[in-house]
Parts: sequence; structure tokens; C-alpha cells
Amino acid sequence: MKHLILLLVPVILLLTPSWAAASNDAVLDVDGGKLLPGVQYYVLPVFRGRGGGLTLSSHGNVTCPLYVRQESLEVNNGFPVTFSPVDPDDKIVRLSTDLNVQFSDVITICIQSLVWELGDVDEVTGRRYVLTSGQKGNPGKDTVSNWFKIERDGELDYKLVFCPSVCEFCKVECGDLGVFHEDGVKWLGLNGMGFPVMFKRGD
Repeated sequence: MKHLILLLVPVILLLTPSWAAASNDAVLDVDGGKLLPGVQYYVLPVFRGRGGGLTLSSHGNVTCPLYVRQESLEVNNGFPVTFSPVDPDDKIVRLSTDLNVQFSDVITICIQSLVWELGDVDEVTGRRYVLTSGQKGNPGKDTVSNWFKIERDGELDYKLVFCPSVCEFCKVECGDLGVFHEDGVKWLGLNGMGFPVMFKRGD
């Protein structure tokens, strides 16, 4: 009987890490609640004194589509966004999962979607910016630039990432979303300056 107990213990130990990982893969807001699809959240910088939340503006000589930028003042939360997992049946927003990100409660002069999309390389700056002309849902090669992920940035913080998994044969340039400083404006784009974030529920 003693030999039987010794054999069972390692099996229990092996099962524990899998269970723990499954319980910790939800993204949490600043109050410790799980992020929920379709609910409004403000995306805010973790560190104080580095600007506010996210909003949208025209970029350069381009009126539309609108580009995503950071508010310059910390007191401004910007506009809320909603997250839509690639699996429409998923009830929470999870780490490392493809997501559509969409501004909510925004009226603009541009007749366009408010779904985030990673743009092509800008001919003037050589940078890739996040803009709002994406398509929600329909995962695949035609929408590969519309999918983002939330990953851990250290033990407690989060970061936004572009590294879509919705197209197995597509070649994509993966990277973290950060900010580019241009004439006093901080634009959100691929591989910009580090931008650790937190999420504050908007309702």
C-alpha cells in the first residue's frame, strides 16, 4: 500500500501546474475584475506623468482614416475601447489571444470603421501606425492586420502586441505596440517606445 501512495503523488504534482495556468490566463482590470468582451475599457499607461489614455486624430496630411494616439495630459482618459476575442463564444478576454480592438462612443468626421488595424509602412517615416479602418471578425488572411493580443509586461503589467495567429501561412512582423514621439504627439505603432498599460472599466 505504501508503494501505491508513492506512485500516485507525482501524478498529482504533475497535474497542478496545468490547472494553475488555466486559472490565471484572464486579463484583469485595475480593480481585479476579468476583462469582458464587448464591455468598455480605457487603456491607460501604467506609469504616472507619461500622458493619458488613447484617442484618435488625423495624421500628417491624411484626414481619414484616423490614427490612434495617446492623450498628452494624464487627466484625460481618452476614448474607451471594446475587445472582441477571435472565438465569439469566449466569455472573457484572455492573454495571448487574438482580439479585435474597437473604439466605442466616438463620433468622427470619417465614414469608417473604428476597429483598430496596423497600417502598412509609412512612406515618410518608415513606421507602422495603428489606425482605425479595420474589419471586425472574419479571421484569416484578409483581416490579419486587424488582430492584436494582450500579453504580460513583467509580473503585474500588460502590453498590447501585434502578432496575429489567424493565418497560419501569412508572414507577419510581430512586435509590441508602443508610442512614437512626433512634434509633441505620441502615436501608437509597432515597436514604438515601451507602453505598459492597464485597463479601467468605462461603465
